[in-house]
Amino acid sequence: MLLSEKVCIITGGASGIGQVTARRFAEEGAIVIIADLNAHEGNRTAKEITAEHNASSAYFFQVDVSSEMEVQNFINEVTSRFGRLDVLINNAATILPKQLEDVSESEWTRMMNVNLKSVYLLVKHTIGLLRQSKGSIVNMASLNGLIGQRQNATYASTKGAIVALTKSLALDYAIDGVRVNCICPAGVATPLLEKWTLEQDDPTATRQALNDMHPLGRPALPEEVADATLFMASGLSRFVTGVALPVDGGASLGY
Repeated sequence: MLLSEKVCIITGGASGIGQVTARRFAEEGAIVIIADLNAHEGNRTAKEITAEHNASSAYFFQVDVSSEMEVQNFINEVTSRFGRLDVLINNAATILPKQLEDVSESEWTRMMNVNLKSVYLLVKHTIGLLRQSKGSIVNMASLNGLIGQRQNATYASTKGAIVALTKSLALDYAIDGVRVNCICPAGVATPLLEKWTLEQDDPTATRQALNDMHPLGRPALPEEVADATLFMASGLSRFVTGVALPVDGGASLGY
């Protein structure tokens, strides 16, 4: 197993890509720690994972990852209960698809806090543990952070910052044996994307446009992003650091 007995934190692990990643990591023997605000879904996910594997395969902690006090308390509890950390997956995020001129200051601040500040806080408070284990950090960025996207400048700003932060952290912590990489998906077939699609004026046309933007003919499955995350988190990528990996079905290639 690729992550046998490895202690792995996954933020935003109660739904979407994070939830699928938590399940995938458990399949590979990880001790999965799900950090999320959604207690109902977080507890349900942890219970389903433990039912499928064993009682020590998954745990849920309700955490506001944009709050330093909550993050610090969370990591203190992880340290107390598990004594180590091998992998940090910074996946928690929110979206805000609108023109920049329509974004309020409070909306901008919330996006930065949830998507970007959370990465800073989790790395800040886990790096001591990760130095000890010579562990791995995987940040969930986005193709938007590499090439931009119409009517999504605020979200793209946070993801572009995560790409730059990933590369800088990879340089800072290479001396400690800690690898830092990020994943850059394009469209991913999650419930959130489906909800957005159904909210559009022509959901059928929107779904076709999403398919057409990927040369492979469709958005990624969450499982495909989870597999890329597993690669970056595990020893399979032991000589890879500072990489922003597109998992985009060719969407970044142009025409």
